Amino acid sequence: MTSEETTRAARGVVKWFDPAKGFGFVVAEEGGVDILLHANVLRNFGQNSVADGASIEIVTQVTDRGCQAIEVISIEPPKNDAGPALPDLEDFDPEQLANVELQPARVKWFDKGKGFGFANVFGSDADIFVHVEVLRRSGLADLAPGEALAIRVIDGKRGLMAIEVNAWEAALH
Repeated sequence: MTSEETTRAARGVVKWFDPAKGFGFVVAEEGGVDILLHANVLRNFGQNSVADGASIEIVTQVTDRGCQAIEVISIEPPKNDAGPALPDLEDFDPEQLANVELQPARVKWFDKGKGFGFANVFGSDADIFVHVEVLRRSGLADLAPGEALAIRVIDGKRGLMAIEVNAWEAALH
């Protein structure tokens, strides 16, 4: 059997992904066995993490160790719950938020356990608050210090805060 015969495109949902472990699993729309998603395959797409529940399109290959993703084609964030990601965003017009310009930034630090962290827009020392719920709704699960991002920032009730977070490479598309 050739490799072309064992590769195929699949759509599914991220069951879970743990950046610390370096892998996670995807459940295909058509069912079947869980598909291994390795961190290197995700990094080749330009992301270090992906949110549980995100829709994903991948190319898979069946190996002697099971079915695994060999390429990520696209990722869509999990379906948003009704309403804003944070109470701080309730007073903002959603259309106005959608028109906020993406800015290049770097992660200062992020603690998934605490549920937040900070980033800095290039050329500025001002800290920008990044909440884990904004991250999840952006399709990401975690951030690493120094990671390049493209973020939408507003001046909220308690200072600068990210309202959308994108992997740098994904924002270039």
